[in-house]
Amino acid sequence: MSSNRNGLPPREKSQRRVSKGSKKKKKQTSGPKKFFKILLTLIILLVIGVGIYLGSMVLTLDKVIDDTGTSGDVAPENSAKVKPLTMLLLGTDYRPETGTHLTDVMMVIAMNPETKSATMVSLPRDTKLQLDGYKTNKINAFYPNFLAKEKKSGISAEQEMKTMMSKYFDLTIDYAVVLNFQGFRDVVDALGGVNVNVDADMCYRDRADGTDINLKKGEQHLDGGKALDYVRYRKSNCKPKTKASDDFDRNRRQNEVLHALIDQAKSLNGVLGAGDVIKSVGNNMETDLESKQMKNLITTYWNISKDNVDFMPVTGEWKSPYVYLSDAEFAKAKQALKDELAGTKSPAQTESSSDEGK
Repeated sequence: MSSNRNGLPPREKSQRRVSKGSKKKKKQTSGPKKFFKILLTLIILLVIGVGIYLGSMVLTLDKVIDDTGTSGDVAPENSAKVKPLTMLLLGTDYRPETGTHLTDVMMVIAMNPETKSATMVSLPRDTKLQLDGYKTNKINAFYPNFLAKEKKSGISAEQEMKTMMSKYFDLTIDYAVVLNFQGFRDVVDALGGVNVNVDADMCYRDRADGTDINLKKGEQHLDGGKALDYVRYRKSNCKPKTKASDDFDRNRRQNEVLHALIDQAKSLNGVLGAGDVIKSVGNNMETDLESKQMKNLITTYWNISKDNVDFMPVTGEWKSPYVYLSDAEFAKAKQALKDELAGTKSPAQTESSSDEGK
């Protein structure tokens, strides 16, 4: 940007000389009138500046989408603009310091373009998964196992996860998106941080991967690293020790931060940081979404209200080393996804799931 702050060329000094005998009276501008003239100028400059910024952001968005999504075509009837879709969202613990790919976050999302709404069901990372055709294991261990077998099987880990989770949830999952921890940190930072009411003191250190969680209870503004600490925290090894949290606490905190991020994305910081958000996601994401479908999704859901996004964390009973899901809760969550796709979700259902996500 130019160093000339008002964006206009310098005004030339008047060449006319006023004779001493004909002193020209300076026109006085009233305070309110002067204020509104300045305000109008600022608004015009702001509109021009935002227009230029949004133009460059669209170019950034197009490039990142083309680089991240696949090149496949999307039939008009399968467009996210008209067809309800399901998506598997995986958040892996991959960071440059660790190189691991355990899925600490696992959500199935159903979206309906007609109602402009979505339902997100999250599962605890230690959920015991027993399913015909698969060896019983913690649910967060399957993705890295599939990754290790990709070359031999010729099937991508994302496709294997979609096949397995479609069977588990008894519905067809259309797409998979895998975002790593670094991407989460970068997105929060690009939005200028996130406001969170930390529910307890949290302290944990691990020299092996550089983890240093040290959060105090209370409302505060967290950067990307601290927000990641907040959603990841499980136990304490510090003195004095802080209260441990289980997978259900983690899922609740994930939902809380997602709600806060939706608010932040719609703020001025969110608008100004949109380009960096797009780059952050693109650099840290794997997906089988077609580039064209990604653009359809953004066009359809970019202004979705957080009140129309229902978070349903499924809980259960912890018996080391597994979480055994509540059959009733899991059945309710599966039905909620189907109702979202069918556009038949009742107001009572929405209120119930919103209360559970608080």
